[in-house]
Amino acid sequence: MFGKYHVKKDERALLFRKGDFVRVLGPGEHKVPFFGGYEAEKYSVDKPLFEHRLAEYLRKAEPEAVEREFVALELGPMEVGLRYENGVLAEVLAPETRRLYWKGFVEIRFETFDITRDFAIAPALARQLAAGSVRGSRVAGTEGVFAVQVPQYHVGVLYVDGKVEKLLDAGLHAYWKYHRDLRAELVDLRLQSLEVAGQEILTKDKVSLRVNLNAGYRVTDVRVAYAKQAKPMDYLYKELQFGLRAAVGTRTLDELLENKGVIDEVVERHIKRRVEGFGLEVDSVGVKDIILPGDMKLILAKVVEAEKVAQANVIRRREETAATRSLLNTAKVMEDSPIALRLKELETLEKVTEKIDKISVFGGLDGVLKDLVKIRA
Repeated sequence: MFGKYHVKKDERALLFRKGDFVRVLGPGEHKVPFFGGYEAEKYSVDKPLFEHRLAEYLRKAEPEAVEREFVALELGPMEVGLRYENGVLAEVLAPETRRLYWKGFVEIRFETFDITRDFAIAPALARQLAAGSVRGSRVAGTEGVFAVQVPQYHVGVLYVDGKVEKLLDAGLHAYWKYHRDLRAELVDLRLQSLEVAGQEILTKDKVSLRVNLNAGYRVTDVRVAYAKQAKPMDYLYKELQFGLRAAVGTRTLDELLENKGVIDEVVERHIKRRVEGFGLEVDSVGVKDIILPGDMKLILAKVVEAEKVAQANVIRRREETAATRSLLNTAKVMEDSPIALRLKELETLEKVTEKIDKISVFGGLDGVLKDLVKIRA
């Protein structure tokens, strides 16, 4: 005795007898015995991926059924696949992927790439994968793609398994990551500024200074720079530190304050010598700040104040000496000339009378002059 089993147009069914696979049931009416342990499992072909515990069994034991009902994919250890649904990219498939997809309403197509030697992705495909979606649909499996966007005026350094593989021009670059450790570093080719800040350094006379230095540099040969140093900027920073310590540590505080440009000169000579042949060029070096400890600031302020007071005293003594010398010259003139002495006496008398409110004169002006001022002939 048979029963009818209906499969819709957008469905497929697997018929089992006592747990063993019998056949695939296509759309339509199927006669299935009531007895004998028959059962069926339905699948919607709108979702084409076939995931079942018997997938590998079907591949090996039922190749004709697989050929008729499924689109099969099997990738090698150095192959990457792209799956398209109805002509639209849907998924990136990793090496050694094995899949079965129902044939039916969704057109499934695959594209494979051998990544044994060439693991770069074509620019057009790279743009699709970097965007992560095509026509509004998300592309699955993009975690297997390594993409780097190199800005204008930059160069990208691509590392493969820790070694420099190639230099990347400005633009988008993408690679398959499988079986490789990929990373990239961006290098700005323009003139850049590197600050060495907060350097605590002892001068030759044991004064602690905090110095901030700024250097302008550019990378002239990226391949040489990254071939000789894993991190060229770290190397440049350390050499600036060494040059700064050499400039400050071998001079006293007074020498540094008297000639502030000596630090720039010493550090610039040091750094240019150290980066020669390393693909780097130092354009300029300059000290931004020299910061003294709080107690040293007070001491220097007192020293400056004392120097200014001493300078003022010297000026005042010079003026007093000049005034005394002028008086001496005047006295010598009056000693040799009674008339000059008389004029000086009259000038003095005039100044005295200016400060007197009322003067009484007896005996006339001649008497006043004779009684108050006597001239020895």
